[in-house]
Amino acid sequence: MTLAELALTGDLARPVRLTVPDLLAWPQHRVRVGFECATSGTQHHRFAGPLLYDVLSDAGPGFDPVRRKDRLRFLIAVDGTDGHRALLSWAEIDPDFAHAPVLLAVSIDDTPLDRHGPQLVLPQDRCGARHISGINAIRLDGCYRCGTRTPTG
Repeated sequence: MTLAELALTGDLARPVRLTVPDLLAWPQHRVRVGFECATSGTQHHRFAGPLLYDVLSDAGPGFDPVRRKDRLRFLIAVDGTDGHRALLSWAEIDPDFAHAPVLLAVSIDDTPLDRHGPQLVLPQDRCGARHISGINAIRLDGCYRCGTRTPTG
């Protein structure tokens, strides 16, 4: 059986490639989620997996340790094998700020996701718009520029 991998890249001291079995090394959290789908009504599922915060923290985010709020400039981009993408801010998942319980689910309804890859689960998102299946890449980025003028602007 071939295991799906996800690449953690970007502003990290320890970029890494992870499989679903690798993600079992972190504390596992369980959530029941109801996603309100426009086409098929409310879908209820049970997910289990580590917190995105724990996994990214272990990879060594490139925050300036002297500046507490430096973390607020970091964005997290998540890509799935089906072409879906989502963007989160570090402040959403950081316990010092919003502390959202965002999971990298390793199972759905007690079915392991080893072959398909983990899923991004944001229980607080009512419609599941940022739910990503088959995650293949997560990038932490603190180097983008905001408010800079372009040559034409």
